[in-house]
Amino acid sequence: MKAVVTGGAGFIGSHLVDRLLANGDDVVVLDNLAAGNPENLAHHRENPRLKIVRFDVTDGEFEPHLEGAEVVFHLAAFADLRESLKDRTADVRVNVLGGLRLLEAMERARVPDLVYASTSSLYGEATLTPTPESYAPTQTSLYGASKLALEAFAEAYTSLADLHLWTYRFSNVIGERCRRGVVWDFVRKLARDPHHLEILGNGQQSKEFLHVSDCVRGMLIGYRGVRDRVNRFNLAVDVNLTPVDVARIVTDELGLADVRTTFTGGRGGWIGDNSVVRLDTRRIRSLGWTPTVSSEDAVREMVRWIVRHRLA
Repeated sequence: MKAVVTGGAGFIGSHLVDRLLANGDDVVVLDNLAAGNPENLAHHRENPRLKIVRFDVTDGEFEPHLEGAEVVFHLAAFADLRESLKDRTADVRVNVLGGLRLLEAMERARVPDLVYASTSSLYGEATLTPTPESYAPTQTSLYGASKLALEAFAEAYTSLADLHLWTYRFSNVIGERCRRGVVWDFVRKLARDPHHLEILGNGQQSKEFLHVSDCVRGMLIGYRGVRDRVNRFNLAVDVNLTPVDVARIVTDELGLADVRTTFTGGRGGWIGDNSVVRLDTRRIRSLGWTPTVSSEDAVREMVRWIVRHRLA
């Protein structure tokens, strides 16, 4: 199989590339390296089945790279909720218009399958938990709104073209190569001051932490397990952690004691930082998927990776 992975040098994308290559697939990575890191794919440097192209979804020509492809895994995105409060057009430019350019190119190149990395952020402050895929959300972030918008456009293209769509709404995905999020922030803060940790919000936000290996495995199980025109899945674990829980795990892994914690106050860290995320995963589980790494173990593994590579 020939697969194209947009954002393939990023955190989740590079792990997906690992899995596709291990399965014997040919892979073309399209990444502008704004958020991606070439080192994430350095271990494949001599692999003839991998082609890496520096490429921007907002202005690059897709068609030459789609020739002969059976599937596009679309992970390229502008995914900084806080930065989007400053540049309120970025989500539309990259996530919506860039995605539309891809859909048009896929139709012209007759690529039949699109696997789309969406987000649980589009559920907003859900009043129904665990939240099923059928939940009708009220948007609380420009990022979530842009991801939901492209989901809708992609669904429409399944009627306009010979296209099948798989869309995945992730909880917080963490693990090796992740250079953002609460675990990353806590380790770096404690490297600067091992006696004090500031936590955004009130510390009681409740979220799931999905290990990247379970995320990638779930994407491929869903893709290979069903073939309706539109296939929508949540991906998450069952146990939530609060920032206070994460702080406890991080300080334990770092061997720190008597760390003083303070809070900035409020329900979330910033506008659009949904305070409770708990997803209903019965649909993906019905295909045989189940997470193999707990939220706590995922946090511990990520801390060890950061320390081992001296990134803090």
